[in-house]
Amino acid sequence: MNIDSTTQQVTDALNASVRPQDDLFRFVNGTWIESTQIPADQASAGSFIDLRNQAEEDVRTIITELAQSGSSDPNAAKIGALYNSFMNESVINGLGATPLEPELNLLDSATTKADLELAIARLYSTGVGGPFGIDVDADRNNPERYIPWAYQSGIGLPDEALYHSEEYAPILEAYKQFIPTLYSLAAGVNDVAAKEAAIKILAVETAIASHHFTVVESRDAEATNNVMSYHEFTELTGHFNMKAILTALGITAENAPEILCMTPRSFTGLGEVWDSFDVDTLRTYMRWHLILARAPYLSEDISTANFGFYGRVLSGQEVQRDRWKRAVVLVNGGMGEAVGKIYIAKHFPPEHKEKMEQLVEDLLAAYRESITSLDWMTDETRERALEKLASFSPKIGYPVKWKDYSALDISDNDLLGNIRAISKFEFTDNIARLGKPVDRDEWHMTPQTVNAYYNPVMNEIVFPAAILQPPFFDAEADPAWNYGGIGAVIGHEIGHGFDDQGSKYDGSGRLNNWWTDTDLTEFTKRTKALVDQYSAYVPAQFPADSPHHVNGELTLGENIGDLGGLTIGLKAYDIACRRAGLASSHEAPVLAGFSGIQRVLLSYARIWQEVRRDELMIQRVATDPHSPSEFRCNGVVKNVDAFAEAFNVQPGDALYLAPEERVRIW
Repeated sequence: MNIDSTTQQVTDALNASVRPQDDLFRFVNGTWIESTQIPADQASAGSFIDLRNQAEEDVRTIITELAQSGSSDPNAAKIGALYNSFMNESVINGLGATPLEPELNLLDSATTKADLELAIARLYSTGVGGPFGIDVDADRNNPERYIPWAYQSGIGLPDEALYHSEEYAPILEAYKQFIPTLYSLAAGVNDVAAKEAAIKILAVETAIASHHFTVVESRDAEATNNVMSYHEFTELTGHFNMKAILTALGITAENAPEILCMTPRSFTGLGEVWDSFDVDTLRTYMRWHLILARAPYLSEDISTANFGFYGRVLSGQEVQRDRWKRAVVLVNGGMGEAVGKIYIAKHFPPEHKEKMEQLVEDLLAAYRESITSLDWMTDETRERALEKLASFSPKIGYPVKWKDYSALDISDNDLLGNIRAISKFEFTDNIARLGKPVDRDEWHMTPQTVNAYYNPVMNEIVFPAAILQPPFFDAEADPAWNYGGIGAVIGHEIGHGFDDQGSKYDGSGRLNNWWTDTDLTEFTKRTKALVDQYSAYVPAQFPADSPHHVNGELTLGENIGDLGGLTIGLKAYDIACRRAGLASSHEAPVLAGFSGIQRVLLSYARIWQEVRRDELMIQRVATDPHSPSEFRCNGVVKNVDAFAEAFNVQPGDALYLAPEERVRIW
């Protein structure tokens, strides 16, 4: 039988020195891992990063072609101007920190706390983070209306734990050194003044962080669901005049009678912080957050100093990425849908969308089969789970309507002006939703984004065009590779609708408990076993007693998604085999010595191909709800009966888990 190129390629690269029964991840990826050096401008390497790099190259080609075409299309001109404004190094370097002056002056002129509150509002609407965040989105209690979501913010480190936990002490120390370095460059003050400023900044941030929700608390859909009246919310912050700030932002008791406060503790804490520090200290803190927001767009000395901490210290990246790559990121962030419209015309043939629709249909059918036959769930809950599944809304490739950028003004020689304009455009667009019907056609990712997502309030699964390519999806490959690749990703996103948090939402996207008490108890018992399994995992690059182990509670939702993704991906492959006339997936042809089911499992291992620098791994284990890649593979397959059967996994093998210890949820 002819062997497709994917089967040939994967089987040729297998690591013969590792048994799949002991380590499927390294059996498939070990040869690649041993021969891979992470590029100096990256913090990791692997399948996702390769595709992101390719998407960047594709977008760069689109941008340069637009710039050369002299197109009369207004979007084309804006895309070219935005890209050029970032690439014009001589102008940017010549300006130094001077583009910051109007905003620094705004803060300097704030002599009272009331002045400073209004300055915070003005800066927030142009992309400068303040001591809290607020966005308008669909209400998880009533998905037919928009509501402001208010949440914690205001710290320069990735998470509150980094301000107090002993294992992150080296990062905190590096941050203490970094603040005066960047502050003196951007604010134009001497070293002594910068060091004095750093002490104030760190004091305010540490105080704010002490009131933050932990990463585990932050993903709890119920703990973060606090709807209150406009008046109640504005009273939370005490002497910090939230009402004045919201009014300046265009959020009033008339257009926002209620507000969804995700982290109430951070808002009462903000009131305390506001009382504890004088206006000079708070102004210095806001100067720092202004500098952090703008540093990547200022002269090379400032952007390099910023990279020295956020790139090198936090991620281990050795050198800053080429300027054109950073310019592409800016264009994708600022005018992503305008680029995306061209991207899909060039890179997403209609037949790919058709194949994807079939895959999604198969995955939904497989979930239906699975839920129907679950032995641990009562009929009452099963019926509601099936109702929710039937309500899922898949979106594939690109949006049906594109964002209108006509109100956005872009200049080809004012980079920071463009950053402000983009932020203001996005902010104005966001606030304008208040009082309007919810737009169910909106996407939260661009087509050229290599990713996918589940949105519980819309009960939708979304797959941008850029993820629909090898190793996830290949229209020419043997079907097993697609079911273990993009099939598992589709299954993962559907699985989020039934993970520990997504399962709290019903089919209409409303936060609403549809479980019987008995079923919820059983579900929680099963998920607790998964928490315990993952909490014992330490990335192989660290010693076994390292404090940097996986947080099973933080990663629970993603681990449920992964486990469901592969389990249901295998069922969907069986459905596809039956559609092709086979009795089951067990009848699929053997290729290069591997059965169809084994190929699905090899494909699943291949999509998690990745290596990370230690610094990035430490940061991700602390803050990322996804487990490290090796456990997204090995941690999942050891719970899957089909893996044990396909590779004859026996007691004594490293990936053997006794059948009664395997976690089966969906």
